[in-house]
Amino acid sequence: MSPSLRICYQYLNQTSRSFAAVIQGLDDELRHAVCIFYLVLRALDTVEDDMTIPLPEKISMLHNFHSYLYDAKWKYTESREKDRRVLEDFPTITLEFRKLAQVYRDVIKDICQQMGRGMAEFLEKKVGTLAEWDRYCHYVAGLVGIGLSRLFSASELEDPILGQDTSLPNSMGLFLQKTNIIRDYLEDQQDGREFWPKEVWEKYAQKLSDFAVPENLDSAVKCLNELVTNALQHVPDVLTYLSRLKNQSVFNFCAIPQVMGMATLAACYNNPHVFSDVVKIRKGQAVTLMMGATNMEAVKNIMHQYCKEIQLRIPMSDPSTTHIQEITGNISRLTLTNSPFVSRAYLSPVYLSCAMLLVALSWQYLSTLSQPSDEYIKGL
Repeated sequence: MSPSLRICYQYLNQTSRSFAAVIQGLDDELRHAVCIFYLVLRALDTVEDDMTIPLPEKISMLHNFHSYLYDAKWKYTESREKDRRVLEDFPTITLEFRKLAQVYRDVIKDICQQMGRGMAEFLEKKVGTLAEWDRYCHYVAGLVGIGLSRLFSASELEDPILGQDTSLPNSMGLFLQKTNIIRDYLEDQQDGREFWPKEVWEKYAQKLSDFAVPENLDSAVKCLNELVTNALQHVPDVLTYLSRLKNQSVFNFCAIPQVMGMATLAACYNNPHVFSDVVKIRKGQAVTLMMGATNMEAVKNIMHQYCKEIQLRIPMSDPSTTHIQEITGNISRLTLTNSPFVSRAYLSPVYLSCAMLLVALSWQYLSTLSQPSDEYIKGL
């Protein structure tokens, strides 16, 4: 490994230890491409998040960010964001980018360009309609799923058709991003950000910030439940996408964030603590999910379990009750398996070794984190 690539992996570990743990299971060539893909998008996201950059300058940077990949000297040293190091030492990242095979570079540059334009579009407007919510989530997460699928196919570890489809990987990204947005209501309010769609929350409040007031808790939970219902609509696409994967390392990489997303939605559903505290997955629960999500049968069982948890908490008086009953009923049917657990006796040594390696790496990282599951759900 070259010194510059080693530095890139150090940045990966610093900006997302959990994601770094999952990457370790990928094959070498694909692992390097995904690492650089992540760092490029992390740098782009750092520009978007930096509220100290004047708006005209930020819009210009977002529109042109993809061109900096081929500028060996470009860097940005005025950011105050916690991940600013990826901007300050962007030449090291782009050096390794330019070493990648052309097929990987083309994917990363294309996704970076589309994402930058999308981020710029939403700098000057808030998310209003549900269609705009989908559009925003597509730009910041759906494109990540699409880009990863194209990288998987380019590596020849997965079939070409996987990289040609955009609908299913987009749903994968939307599911995770919506989960993240739903869970982070309080944090975003404290930071002066609003990502809940007005089309939904205006049914229950005059202002989105009203949900943080205790006397508005009943309305807040109803709005929360409607958004969880919307996010759950992506689960059938998630299951279809995962069922098409044939490489074990790619499957693990994709499945773990999805089952954690489902666990987080189950924890958030009908939970008033979303508006007063951080709702997150426990470390032990996270490790159990990592160890379990190594094959399609196991993923279905996990999804089925959390779907049932949601069904048991559906309030009869909620405006979205009928809708979520229909959606969770469909998910339950899709995830129904012959047995509640996957016996270790039926797992091949490859499955077991991958699972145990992943757990060992993940526990090493998770033991140092205060919010271990957050980075998995946020993904890129």
